[in-house]
Amino acid sequence: MRSKRHFLQAAFAGIFFAATLGHAAQVTGTVIDKTTGKPAAGDTVVLVEPQASMAEVAKATTDAKGHYSLNRPSNNPALVKVTHQGADFFVEAPQSGSAPEVTVYDVAAKVEGVFIEADVLEIESDNGQLRVIERYFVHNTSMPPRTQWSAHSFEVVLPDDAVVASAEAQRPSVGSLPTTLKLQPNGSKGHYAFNFPIQPDEAEKDTQFQVSYSVPYSGGKFTFHPQVSLATQSVGVLLPKSMTFTAGAGSVFQPIKQDPNVQTFVAKNASPAKPLEFTVSGIGSMPREEQGAAQGAAAGGQDTSMPGNQPGGGIGQPINTPDPLSKYKWWILGGLALLLATAAAFLLRKPAGSPAIGQTAAATPAYTSVGNKNTALLNALKEELFALESEKLNGTLAPAEYVEAKAALEIVLKRALNRK
Repeated sequence: MRSKRHFLQAAFAGIFFAATLGHAAQVTGTVIDKTTGKPAAGDTVVLVEPQASMAEVAKATTDAKGHYSLNRPSNNPALVKVTHQGADFFVEAPQSGSAPEVTVYDVAAKVEGVFIEADVLEIESDNGQLRVIERYFVHNTSMPPRTQWSAHSFEVVLPDDAVVASAEAQRPSVGSLPTTLKLQPNGSKGHYAFNFPIQPDEAEKDTQFQVSYSVPYSGGKFTFHPQVSLATQSVGVLLPKSMTFTAGAGSVFQPIKQDPNVQTFVAKNASPAKPLEFTVSGIGSMPREEQGAAQGAAAGGQDTSMPGNQPGGGIGQPINTPDPLSKYKWWILGGLALLLATAAAFLLRKPAGSPAIGQTAAATPAYTSVGNKNTALLNALKEELFALESEKLNGTLAPAEYVEAKAALEIVLKRALNRK
């Protein structure tokens, strides 16, 4: 009996050891410097796990051919992070085998060809405050392509008494996710900077920044003085219908009929040397999607009738949680706010063939048609729905989060379909 028991113990130990080895796998790949068109030698490559607060679980250095090899210790979701000239570049890590080629770019503090396509402010009043989400769509058309990165890669100016709730940024690479950041004070009061790389555009994908903040407001009047740090094609302002918008002296804002429930005003060709001014008054909230609230209530989830709770839209609660994945949720759960920002960005694009600021017409690719943009938006939404279902099946997404995210995506998808 004793020998049999020892045999079973040894067998179980062997099975456990084999299972442990089964979790370990080798991830290999190549890093290419798209500025030079050559392999990137000597770059640090790290395997990080987002669910463990971006913990580094493996590390390597690229060889003369840009190759690297990492030992993956577990099957947890992971990213391959490459540090090139101080800037970080990411791709999703496979469970084993070859990772997608990592594209990196040479880095400079200032790069020619960086400009803002649209600066979009979404404003509403709430309990003695104006709550604002401001989004910046930033292009990098440098040739040869280079990344603009420093401790003050992208500078923003907010109202003097603004209280920042959150700041996020997203890279232009396919499959990239928003990252929560801390704004860095940058000189005078209200001046801040993002320590985040502005990588070259990929197709029509640009780098996006978002700041959520509030300012004291009694419902009387509040004057904004938007200051852009780069040449900017358009500055857009979105307001509830119940509030009043007044352009300041010397500022030319044109009303745009975009949504019957939302006011939209646009100023073209802003620059750091060209001041803008506008005043808002009255009270009001951005429209919420009743369907999203109904779906959330039917699913037995949280109360979606209050502003910011529903998956369908409005200015949501600020991101302030230790959950390492919370940085990714706003992009999916933005709902109506995401729809408004995306629609505004499409609307604010110059007509086909028009040059971007600082470019000649011959050097600027024509923008795609509105139909193609709608198709691209639909495809992106469908991919998100597919990814959502995959996460549910894999058990990596909590049931309540799945219900909320799916409701938000379905609302945006239906509205996009209605425009086709």
